[in-house]
Amino acid sequence: MRGSNVHRREWCVSAVLYSYCMVHQEEHSYDFSSLGNPDHAVDALRQLGIDGAEPARVVRLDRGLPLVVSQQGTFRAEPSNALMKTMKTDTYARPAVGDWVALVHPDGHENSVIEAILPRSSSFIRKDPGEDTTKQVILANVDVVFVVTALGEEPVNLARLERKLVLAHESGARPVIVLTKSDRCDDVDAERQRVGAIAGDVPVVVTSAKMNEGVEQVRALVPAQTTAAMIGSSGVGKSTLINRLLGIERQATGAVRESDDKGRHVTVAREIVTLPEGGILVDTPGMRAMALWRADEGMARTYSEIDEATQRCKFVDCTHQSEPHCGVKAALESGEIDPERFERYTKLQEELAELDQKRESKRWAATESRPHGRGSKAHQIKKAQKNFQKYNRRNTR
Repeated sequence: MRGSNVHRREWCVSAVLYSYCMVHQEEHSYDFSSLGNPDHAVDALRQLGIDGAEPARVVRLDRGLPLVVSQQGTFRAEPSNALMKTMKTDTYARPAVGDWVALVHPDGHENSVIEAILPRSSSFIRKDPGEDTTKQVILANVDVVFVVTALGEEPVNLARLERKLVLAHESGARPVIVLTKSDRCDDVDAERQRVGAIAGDVPVVVTSAKMNEGVEQVRALVPAQTTAAMIGSSGVGKSTLINRLLGIERQATGAVRESDDKGRHVTVAREIVTLPEGGILVDTPGMRAMALWRADEGMARTYSEIDEATQRCKFVDCTHQSEPHCGVKAALESGEIDPERFERYTKLQEELAELDQKRESKRWAATESRPHGRGSKAHQIKKAQKNFQKYNRRNTR
């Protein structure tokens, strides 16, 4: 417990120092009633039975302590000892923007304390860029995910877009594709058709903040008490679009390089902003790393025509290569499945299979390292003794 407290103090001290330096940037004021319906959070909190706790929502994550809002106000909050201990071994337990949490305000304590993360209705998860087998929760309790990509001289990268759609579908939120900067594209209709061909039933909205086109369509998808988030690379126009929705220049924006049409990171924190009409929007920094985590549902919904074709395969473990009576091969031959799209699908499946193998290897390595874990000599001896006892009982009756 002593080691846990030391680690917690070190983490909190560095976070508090950064939070102090960032205070001047926290100009946005929050009204708890505008941050969504807390009824399910209240119910979950009642079941936990934490004395003195109130529901609060995480509205900002930077390198400091999480910024949370409750009925009592806006606070920087640190995790409790118990939550910190869980966070060391379970990254899913770490607070994310959009989370509803159980918040307490201990007497004589400098910061408020997060006692628990309340159950999430949705979770946008990717593989942690810095770890081989660890997940990272980017957003929580989001109803709509805007997958934002910019139009320009070059065609939209469909492989990158499909990857983000897989993550969005897997999150449990409703994805919407937003094509920004249409004023820079010579043939908007052609690009809309290319994107629409891989979108399935996902809506596609074309916008131009410069020309103020498509902004109202986006606004209509974020009615009051609805939480939406914008996901996309740097420089695609997320912050500019948010400024148009807000009606003020609140979010910092930056230019893109003409040489490669790439932007630099202007948004430095994941943060909730509330729209004048009552909608709730999360702005996120541009994310280049979008590695998949577990994505069975996301893959099935993004590549629905391929998923349907696999149901027609004779063999459950069909690899869609040399097996007879393969539904996917038949669909490829008939033109039902686009070969290039199937190639992109295969690459993502290979990525997921490799990740599964790494996770399994790590699990077995951890198990065998324990004195009495499954796979250890002690476990094998104990199992053999039980089997011998069963054999003796059967043969002495």
